[in-house]
Amino acid sequence: MATFTTHGTPEPVPLELAESARARRRGLLGREGIAGALLLSPANSVHTLGMRFAVDVAYLDRELRVLAVRTMRPGRIGLPRPRARHVLEAEAGAMERWGVRRGMRVVVRDG
Repeated sequence: MATFTTHGTPEPVPLELAESARARRRGLLGREGIAGALLLSPANSVHTLGMRFAVDVAYLDRELRVLAVRTMRPGRIGLPRPRARHVLEAEAGAMERWGVRRGMRVVVRDG
């Protein structure tokens, strides 16, 4: 399994990769939660229609630098972020616990 870290992350975070169109469409739909995070790539927006829990969303540029972090409740549609190329999703509150914030670079390591 892949992991990710940032300068502020105390230890590597488990990371699922959604690289196919089907995996990106499904995202976290139908789940009760996630242990770690999900990276949608490529992606520049997300929605929470049909979601069962609130999520933190980090929009990342080409270099995996965090452009913005938002919390989205279920039933919302996020606007596309023009410079975003990837989206990192996790349960609400996780990004703050991990120290993920605007300007940081995310480092992904494959299993």
